[in-house]
Amino acid sequence: MDFVHPEYLISAQALADKLGNENLRLFDVSFYLKPNPKGGMIPSSGQAVYDKEHIPGAAFLNQYGQLSDKKSPVGFTRLSDDELIRAFADAGVDGDSDVVFYSSSMTMWSTRAWMLLHHCGHKQVAILNGGLKAWRDAGFECATEPASYAATQWTSVAPTQRFVDKEEVIAAVDNAGVCTVNALSPEVYAGTGNHHYGRRGHIPNSINLFYDTLLDDEKFRSPAEINKSLTEAGMLDDRPIIAYCGGGISATIDAFSCLLVGKENVAVYDGSMGEWASDATLPLVEGSEP
Repeated sequence: MDFVHPEYLISAQALADKLGNENLRLFDVSFYLKPNPKGGMIPSSGQAVYDKEHIPGAAFLNQYGQLSDKKSPVGFTRLSDDELIRAFADAGVDGDSDVVFYSSSMTMWSTRAWMLLHHCGHKQVAILNGGLKAWRDAGFECATEPASYAATQWTSVAPTQRFVDKEEVIAAVDNAGVCTVNALSPEVYAGTGNHHYGRRGHIPNSINLFYDTLLDDEKFRSPAEINKSLTEAGMLDDRPIIAYCGGGISATIDAFSCLLVGKENVAVYDGSMGEWASDATLPLVEGSEP
């Protein structure tokens, strides 16, 4: 059994075979997180780790500095479609680029970048399964010399809608025809424990599939295991999927997993709990049930 879209993942060996290709655009998109005592997480750029070691030829792409709307009160809010396409073009991506994202930290940073570029309509994009650790574990060397790509004039002609806003989630709350999925841990979903986003609980009628259960050592589990998890969660029926988390990052693991197995009607709530919990008029449910 294989994924319907195995091309969305690339192994360390397959990436090594691509190094030096003219069309390859390889990006380290790492961030690191630490708990915020006031709720949520505090992100820090992976630039320092990149400077210390990275895959040869990789450029560093700062997802907050280059791909996010810093005017938004919610961190990592994506840019408008036109601005996002221009940001990728400025980083060196065009319609012919063979793009690979990887992370030196958690896989969700790679899937977040993948989802943003896929949203822009770019199809030839993959993530390094297992990230920088998988590269090192395969015995390949790292570099310290920084790299970059010349800006392009790329203009996407076929955007793919992979993100939804708060209004679309509000409309889905009481709609049994939409499957809304919380990708956070069962404790955060239920509103127990120390971690929260200002208010505890989850969006009413949303189910829980913890993103980490889809991974093993930051690699995606086997196709059979991914299919089993998604099926048991009720995510592979005909309903569209809206995945959310704290800030639209870890939810991309759930969404990306659906796309791997061929489920196409999938989107991420970009504002996620960072936006939802900050609006006291919006309901939250505590406990382990939807």
